[in-house]
Amino acid sequence: MSNVVRLIPPIHELLQSKTLKHLVDEHNLNEPFVKRVIQQQTDQTRKDILSKELTFESREEVRDYILSNTKDSIESYMSNQIEPVINATGTVLHTNLGRARLSEAAIQRVVEVARHYSTLEYNKQTGDRGSRHDLVEQYIKDLTGAEAAIVVNNNAASVYMVLSAFSKGGEVIVSRGELVEIGGSFRVSSIMEESGATLKEVGTTNKTHLYDYEQAINEHTSMMMKVHTSNFHMIGFTKQVERTDLVKLAREHDVLTYEDLGSGMVYDLTEHGIGQEPLVRDIIESGIDLVSFSGDKLLGGPQVGVIAGKKEYINQLKKHQLARVLRVDKMTYAALEETLKQWIFINQNKNIPTLRDILLTREELKIRVKRFIERYLTYDDTSLVLNEKILSSKIGGGTLPEINLDSYGVTINSEQYTSKELKDLLRKMNPPIITRIEDEQVLMDFRTISENEEDIVLKKLVEIK
Repeated sequence: MSNVVRLIPPIHELLQSKTLKHLVDEHNLNEPFVKRVIQQQTDQTRKDILSKELTFESREEVRDYILSNTKDSIESYMSNQIEPVINATGTVLHTNLGRARLSEAAIQRVVEVARHYSTLEYNKQTGDRGSRHDLVEQYIKDLTGAEAAIVVNNNAASVYMVLSAFSKGGEVIVSRGELVEIGGSFRVSSIMEESGATLKEVGTTNKTHLYDYEQAINEHTSMMMKVHTSNFHMIGFTKQVERTDLVKLAREHDVLTYEDLGSGMVYDLTEHGIGQEPLVRDIIESGIDLVSFSGDKLLGGPQVGVIAGKKEYINQLKKHQLARVLRVDKMTYAALEETLKQWIFINQNKNIPTLRDILLTREELKIRVKRFIERYLTYDDTSLVLNEKILSSKIGGGTLPEINLDSYGVTINSEQYTSKELKDLLRKMNPPIITRIEDEQVLMDFRTISENEEDIVLKKLVEIK
């Protein structure tokens, strides 16, 4: 083995190779970075030789092996770790794929603000320092009917901030049936514990009565918290306390009320026969003190947590130390501002991708699918078989889990590839096309494929031989 180890060329010799020089010029790389990668690959090669996992016959063979691995390592490092994908799963708010897509107007605002200096914390009227908390507050107030609002970096942060600010060292009463677990194994009860609040569970998993809350109130009670169970749906022998009744009870005992809404619906989907999700405005009108929701779910904006409600409580949150810890950046504010403005001023059905995709009818999608298959059949030497398919879509993102949207798409079959192989092949394309498998068939749901993405999908399918 020691003889083989001696075949490893020195670092300075490897640095002079044409392969690396071309790579350095192509990506404008600096020498210390390249040298570090070569050293890593050389060390690994030495270990593999000594452990008898590798062996070589010549110096040239070792050199080519190290250079090849160095090139692959650098190209992998240089590639984007977050990249666009085509979502053909039919899940509109796919958490793994980034949830809500921004509107074109919001994207342009992000680009504009990122390119220039901005009035993030500057009052152009007075020339004095401004507050980022003021940037979108009026829009949130107009949209929800709240007295005031503050934005933090996600809705879990909203929950943590509200509990830390108003219930640290105190007791928070929550229905046992509302102690949900959200994405990534984060539990509401765990967030409450981290905030310093003491959880006081009442009721049972399926039934909680108003007297359960009333009997739990004591001198340590600081808050009654309601958690909207947006990521699961319970049916059968169930009972929940009405929000207005909870607010009335809390006022009688001078206790704060807070609802973690999660999904943040500002448009009434029930008018289209979709679910029974409460509107943020309705929750505010119920008299609840504070409500929080996500920005990248039904609002169709960037990832933020919005806390809206009574001005006296929002003002306390703005002064809290966590307001700085959990604040969002200028590009997020730009995207959120434009999204909120579109809900208020513009025909949102056409401009907010999330709402547009949810409201697409099966008939509209069927027209697109037929046209897509016809276009595919015009190509010669294609290897796939595409057929129309009636499908069912999900909204996703822990939103309206009980709702299935009537959808339409295509099945893709191949004599050469199994369904899993075909799904993997599509996933590894550039851009990746993310599909799903049902009944051993690869499915593409056109609900989440934009019309301007159809040409890309068509081209990639034609390339498969």
